[in-house]
Amino acid sequence: MIKSMTGFGRSEYSDGKRNIICEIRSVNHRYSDITVKMPRRYSFAEDKIKQTVKEKLVRGKVDVSINVENLTENDVVIKLNQLAAGQYYENLKELKEQFGLSGEIDLSLMAGMPDVLKAVPDVEDEDELTKAILVPVAEASANLEKMRAIEGARLADDLIKKGETIKGILDQIEERSPLVVKDYMEKLRARIAELLDGAAEIPEDRILTEAAIFADKCAIDEEITRLNSHLLQLKSILTGSESTVGKKLDFLVQEMNREANTIGSKANDITITNHMLNIKSEIEKIREQVQNIE
Repeated sequence: MIKSMTGFGRSEYSDGKRNIICEIRSVNHRYSDITVKMPRRYSFAEDKIKQTVKEKLVRGKVDVSINVENLTENDVVIKLNQLAAGQYYENLKELKEQFGLSGEIDLSLMAGMPDVLKAVPDVEDEDELTKAILVPVAEASANLEKMRAIEGARLADDLIKKGETIKGILDQIEERSPLVVKDYMEKLRARIAELLDGAAEIPEDRILTEAAIFADKCAIDEEITRLNSHLLQLKSILTGSESTVGKKLDFLVQEMNREANTIGSKANDITITNHMLNIKSEIEKIREQVQNIE
């Protein structure tokens, strides 16, 4: 079953000490590109978060957002930033001396300065916290994978229908193709008759020679056969059990487009040309949708 590269997954987990929310969004991308957004103090868990996501998502531009909240008192420590406190003190002292200000630089003033005293999570047990974070990450990844699978099934159905549309048009081209040489012979014969105006017999052998040369130039049987083969491959891939087929489909669509271009350039017939314009339009729609398949 194929999967889309677009989706969203969310999960929330609480271990009694903290509440962890994980949201994952993905869009199409040629490779796997995972970005993790979370507080810097939890950066030690980033590699394992990416590994967990990669277990479910092979390709795509993936944004992982993690929020840790509702910390208990046991998870908080008060830290003194001595460097910041020293800088505040020296600057306040200089300010007092320079402008002749009164007042004392006391404890209450210093303690109230930003970042001098700061409550921060106590994350000394990194392994424990990493395990807690990975719980919602794994579940959000699984939820995202489900959404991508549902969207992938819809894409597969639509692509199969487009392939059937191309097949129907191609059948019309195959039916029309033998008549192209016949029409050419009739037009050539009429043109020669007009030019000779009864002065001589129409050189039938020359007409047959010209028709044979024309038939060889505009022969599209091989291209039709190959394009039909590509359509069978398209349906086989879309209905198969393999899930990561985006690159394979992208290559197949390139080959389909190549055959379509060749048929259009060789056909030398307005009816077939119009049919090929419709086929190329469908192939382009397929190409655009294939870009979003994992």
